[in-house]
Amino acid sequence: MTLPHYAQQDLASTVSHALAEDIGDGDITAQLIPATEQAHARIITREPAIICGQAWVNEVFKQLDPSVTVTWQVNDGDLVLADQVLFELSGPARSLLTGERTALNFLQLLSGTATICQHYADIVADTKVKLLDTRKTIPGLRNAQKYAVTQGGCYNHRIGLYDAFLIKENHIAACGGINNAVSTAKQQAPGKPVEIEVENIAELKLALEAGADIIMLDNFSLAMMCESMALTAGKAKLEASGNVTDETLLPIAETGVDYISIGGLTKHCRAVDLSMRFV
Repeated sequence: MTLPHYAQQDLASTVSHALAEDIGDGDITAQLIPATEQAHARIITREPAIICGQAWVNEVFKQLDPSVTVTWQVNDGDLVLADQVLFELSGPARSLLTGERTALNFLQLLSGTATICQHYADIVADTKVKLLDTRKTIPGLRNAQKYAVTQGGCYNHRIGLYDAFLIKENHIAACGGINNAVSTAKQQAPGKPVEIEVENIAELKLALEAGADIIMLDNFSLAMMCESMALTAGKAKLEASGNVTDETLLPIAETGVDYISIGGLTKHCRAVDLSMRFV
C-alpha cells in the first residue's frame, strides 16, 4: 500500500497527536495488567463497509510499541461484510489495549468516509461524471479524509487553498469582477487550475470569456445545466454544486457536467462500527 504524498506527509504527526490526547501521562487502566502479559486480538466490523485506514492503524502501533505485530486480512478499498475479520494484533496486552481506541478511531472514520463515497459513486457508475470532495473536512484530518475519498471511488478537488484557485462570490466582488479575478489568478500562478463559481447564465458567459479552466455552477437547475453545457461546448470544464442528494445526483450527472462536488462525502460520514476482542 502506497499512500499519496499529501496523505503521507502528516501521517506520523497526526497519529502522534491522537495518541497524546488519549494517553496523556499514562494509561492507568492498562497498567492493571502485568507488563509481561502477551495477547492476541481480532478486529472485526459489525457492518458492511469499504475499508480505509491501514496506514494509520499501523502507525499507531509503530509509535506505541514496535513489538506489536499487525496482520491485515483486508486492504484499503475492499468491501467487507458484517462480522468479517479485518486484522489481528499480537504483542503485549498493555499495548494492544492502549492503542485500541486510537487505531479504531482512525479506521472507523476513514472507512465511514470511503463507504459513503462508494455509495455515491455507485449511483453514477454508468455515467462519465467524476464526484469531487470539498474542503469540508474534519480539522486536522484533511489529508486522511481526502485519501479515504479516493478509496471509495470518488476524486479529490483541491487539497487546500494552495494548490488550485476557486474564486467565489466574495473573491469576485473584492477583485472587481469575474474577468479581473481570472486574469489576475493566471498572472500570479501560471499553470495552476483556475476555477470560478457562477450563479447564473450571464456570469457563466463572463467566465467563459475570461478563460476560466473550470466553472462551478452553483445551485443551477437541470435546465440551466443543460443550457450551460451547450454554451460551454468544451471551452471549460463544468462542475455542478449544491442541492446534491441521492435523488438529484443521477439527474445532475446525466446533464453531462464533468464534475459534481459534494460536501457530504467528508462532512456527513458516519463511523463504521468496529470491535476488538482478545482470543
